[in-house]
Amino acid sequence: MDRLDIRIATYLQRDGTSTNAGIARKVGVSEETVRRRLKRLMQGGFIKVVAVPDARKIGYDSQVLIGLQVDADKIDYVSDALAAMNEISWVSVTTGSFDIFAWATLKSLDTLSEFLRRSVGQIEGVRKMETFISLGFRKEEYGLNMESVAT
Repeated sequence: MDRLDIRIATYLQRDGTSTNAGIARKVGVSEETVRRRLKRLMQGGFIKVVAVPDARKIGYDSQVLIGLQVDADKIDYVSDALAAMNEISWVSVTTGSFDIFAWATLKSLDTLSEFLRRSVGQIEGVRKMETFISLGFRKEEYGLNMESVAT
């Protein structure tokens, strides 16, 4: 990615509904240049454009980070099983006290409790599970801060 690609991606990251024409005006190139570069960046897997719903506004009041300690030979199995669950939006294999972290979003504490006991807790290889319930967000961004890439 060159500096122009980064500038284009930065505007799109700030406002995913930005038009090619609007971005072109802001970065000082033609709309066709923006269209061509965005196509290349998306096809190359450098960026993707997605819609992110506000979970709480649509009735999902329970969001939780789940830390899991698992048998060493089951890390791939457990992380794949978690990744296949609709309630989980990301899974990360990590170092430290926990082998895996996962982010889950559910409608209520009752459905969270049921999910942890009947789904996550039943995965073969899970030794210990600790949950960190989100009480609110102070910052919620996605991807990489493109302004830091440009420096």
